[in-house]
Amino acid sequence: MPHKSAESFPLIAAIDLGSNSFHMVLAKADYGEIRILERLGEKVQLAAGLDEQHQLNEEAMTRGLDCLRRFAQMIAGLPEGAVRVVATNALREAHNRATFIRRAEEILGHQVEVISGREEARLIYLGVSHSIADTPNKRLVADIGGGSTEFIIGQLFEPLMRESLQMGCVSYTQRFFKDGKITAARYAQAYTAARLELMGIENALRRISWDEAVGASGTIKAVGLAIKAAGLSNGEVNSEGLAWLKRKLFKVGDVEKLDLDGIKPDRRAIFPSGLAILEAIFDACDIQQMSHSEGALREGVLYDLLGRYQHEDVRERTLHSFMERYHVDQDQAARVEAKALSALRKVAKDWQLEEEWHSDMLRWAAKVHEVGLDIAHYHYHKHGAYLVEHSDLAGFSRRDQEMLALLVRGHRRNIPKDKFAVFAEEGTALIRLCVLLRFAILFHHIRGNQEMPEVKLKAGEHSLEIIFPSGWLEKNPLTQADFEAEAEWLRRINLDLRIS
Repeated sequence: MPHKSAESFPLIAAIDLGSNSFHMVLAKADYGEIRILERLGEKVQLAAGLDEQHQLNEEAMTRGLDCLRRFAQMIAGLPEGAVRVVATNALREAHNRATFIRRAEEILGHQVEVISGREEARLIYLGVSHSIADTPNKRLVADIGGGSTEFIIGQLFEPLMRESLQMGCVSYTQRFFKDGKITAARYAQAYTAARLELMGIENALRRISWDEAVGASGTIKAVGLAIKAAGLSNGEVNSEGLAWLKRKLFKVGDVEKLDLDGIKPDRRAIFPSGLAILEAIFDACDIQQMSHSEGALREGVLYDLLGRYQHEDVRERTLHSFMERYHVDQDQAARVEAKALSALRKVAKDWQLEEEWHSDMLRWAAKVHEVGLDIAHYHYHKHGAYLVEHSDLAGFSRRDQEMLALLVRGHRRNIPKDKFAVFAEEGTALIRLCVLLRFAILFHHIRGNQEMPEVKLKAGEHSLEIIFPSGWLEKNPLTQADFEAEAEWLRRINLDLRIS
């Protein structure tokens, strides 16, 4: 994304590629607040297209891509950085997600980020907290999606706990109500499956505790509206209303005959599974009443986008905590970061590394390249790569983490060229960033105990020349030996490193 305030864009947009529905919001940023101008949403049921091998079928892909063609018209002409597209559980689960993502990016003209469940939870909470009254009470937020359900306990704008469970109204419909028939036995199976999922987090939720419960999904909104239409609430979900709705479902017996106020026709098929999950949440968490928030993931994405430009990029705070957790030598990380960015400025034009994500990735990799030392010195670059790729890093997409992990993996010894090739066009840029990171690390091998000289860098298509002051290398044989060994490593990726 370019270095530009979100408020300087005429419009900003967020697109949420959910497991049940795709949503888009178009907005204007005014003085740190989001003014929604347009909302679009379509039931796509991407999760229904996942088979047992976690392959997304062509029919589901087509539904999603057709929807995105309609969205694309609304954001046509918006510049890079003004649109953020996030994908959730269905694409997290799909082994062939790269095929869908490539086609989606061609249609939208913007990158698609597959985010982790806990990152989804963070963004949901951000959207909710900006959409409801700003009270000091702790709140439990639940969002029942098509493929996963997110839970967050937070206070004001700060999440205290984030969890994501593999249960959703589309996936449970496929498991328990695929033919549309509603029976007490099937409902009980769905309810029990949800309770089993919840067992892993029940104690943690109760230990932190909360003062109010808020729902942030279409399912919870629909349940609240149906209960309100029956005269059992003012729009909130309560235990009495859930019991009444369950009896109503059993009496109807078929989703095709389900005709209740508040439940749209396109939601009927997934309503029984959503109700079973919601009842399980009420019972597991001992909830008596749950209000609804219009703000959710897409609004959270917009506010997160605004925050990156204005006051705080959550990714910086995330990496700072990550470094502290794994006892990173922060002075050394700062030296490496400064030298790597200095080197980048010298070769950016020749190596086509002038986009903002290039400097971001290099800076982040310099900060965390030594996290693996907290595990063991032997193969610590591999330990570090694993930690970066598989930790929940707030603010980062899965692709971000995979790219960052690859830079950490390649910062010493052999550079796994085949792994960089997976990133196609970005792979060349990543390899060059990795070379610059390795240069900065070798340059500060002595870890700040020696005054280091200014050097010149000259980059060619397949070469890098490092020019030290005359006579300096001869007086510093360790550095000379380091770079001579480095030249051998880089020769394996067809890059000629020259030292003079």
